[in-house]
Amino acid sequence: MNVADISGLFFLDTNIFVYTFDSTAPEKRQIAQQLVRGALRTKRGVISAQVMQEFLNVASHKFRRPMTVSDSRDYLQTVLLPLCQHYPSGTFYERALLIKAETGYSFYDSLVVTAAIESRCTTLLSEDMQDGRVIRELTIINPFAG
Repeated sequence: MNVADISGLFFLDTNIFVYTFDSTAPEKRQIAQQLVRGALRTKRGVISAQVMQEFLNVASHKFRRPMTVSDSRDYLQTVLLPLCQHYPSGTFYERALLIKAETGYSFYDSLVVTAAIESRCTTLLSEDMQDGRVIRELTIINPFAG
C-alpha cells in the first residue's frame, strides 16, 4: 500500500512509526517507511499528540537499540511534529468516550479514532483495529494485510 491509494487526509497509528524501525519485519518496515515518507511528501498524513507520545515512549524503551535523546529529538522535529495536527481538548475526551461505547474499542484506541475523525481524515491506517471497519466517515485500513 502507498499513499497514492488513499484519497483525502489519512491518520497514521503509532504502529506504523514503530515498524519503520523494525528490522525483524522487513516487508512491514518497507511499507511503513513508504507510508511515512508519503505522508510527509503529500502533507495529507496526520497524527495526534498521543501518537507522538506513544512512539517516543516505545522508541526509548522497547526498541532493540533504544533511540537516544538526540535521535528522538531529531525524529520529533523532522517527522512527528510536521505530521501532528491534533492536540486534545476537554470535549475531545468526551467524544472519545462516546466512540468507546459505540465501538467497544479500548479507551486508547478510541482516542486515536476520535483524533482521526476530528482531523477530518477519511482513512485510519492501523494494524491494531478491525480492517475495513467504518466508523462514521472514517475507514480503518490495515496497510499490512494481504
